Amino acid sequence: MAGRFAPRPTRTTVRGGEVAVPAGVPRQGAGAAARVRSWVPDGPLDLGLVLGPLRRGPADPTFRATRDGSVWRACRTPAGPGTLRVYVHGGEVRAEAWGPGAEWLLEQLPELLGAADDPDAFVPRHRVVALARHRRPGLRLTRTGLVLESLIPSVLEQKVTTDEAYRAWRLLVRRFGERAPGPAGASERPMWVMPAPRTWALIPSWEWHRAGVDDKRASTILRAVRVAARLEQAVGMAAGEAQARLEVVPGVGPWTSAEVVQRSHGAADAVTVGDLHLPGIVGWALAGDRDADDAEMLRLLEPYAGQRHRAARLILLSGQVPGRRAPKMPRVDIGLL
Repeated sequence: MAGRFAPRPTRTTVRGGEVAVPAGVPRQGAGAAARVRSWVPDGPLDLGLVLGPLRRGPADPTFRATRDGSVWRACRTPAGPGTLRVYVHGGEVRAEAWGPGAEWLLEQLPELLGAADDPDAFVPRHRVVALARHRRPGLRLTRTGLVLESLIPSVLEQKVTTDEAYRAWRLLVRRFGERAPGPAGASERPMWVMPAPRTWALIPSWEWHRAGVDDKRASTILRAVRVAARLEQAVGMAAGEAQARLEVVPGVGPWTSAEVVQRSHGAADAVTVGDLHLPGIVGWALAGDRDADDAEMLRLLEPYAGQRHRAARLILLSGQVPGRRAPKMPRVDIGLL
């Protein structure tokens, strides 16, 4: 009987990029000054799975899933700030967009929803992976076409708990970003667009401290925003070349660059190495080895060459995780020091 129902989200599956999108009835009709577009995907599409990796915590001011089944996204595009609302109605994707970046967002809509992805190229080699794929047929890999919006929160997530990173992202975006265009920015609980590169560069040191961001991560972000234009050009490169360009920035290593291209490029093979938990989760799910390191994880994922990120995501979404046998990583709020 259990196989008839979708598994309940856990902390592990949420980390795999799963966002609960209510099965409500979407409100029809565009809002004031909205641009609209419709698009029909060529297969199953689950908005919560496709767009879930873009959410940085349940209170992310740039991302929201609403009760009517819509997903809202506020971002800084090459054309300027924009807000996108997406929902599925009768097998058709409908989108509304506001702001200077509205046209760009609508043009990129198919790729954002995985049109450039090829889920049929993936062949499960393990039962746990095959079952996770069967339960989530609407999983596609998003391609945002934006580098900095994934790079900055990924740097914030270096060497700290996810709660600390999410808090820092939330505080900095709300403090130095701008309200999202359209109704999302005018509501009682407004959404926000992340700051422009120059604004990130001008954030005072004490504001980083108040947000709980240490000097090392803050300095990495400052170095990145100074070459923001060059980093955004990496969207036109292959994923491996884009990672190499990102890693030229001191403080950006293989872990961070993989987390970025997974989102900006929809890179199906960009497996995250250097992670504290992922090797043990993959090792446990595929071989019963909770002590697996990066080398062992990569060995276990060899059968999925070209699709290793997708395989790792499906493993995370399976919820197969070894029991905790050590205390949680302590949270240290340097803003209180």
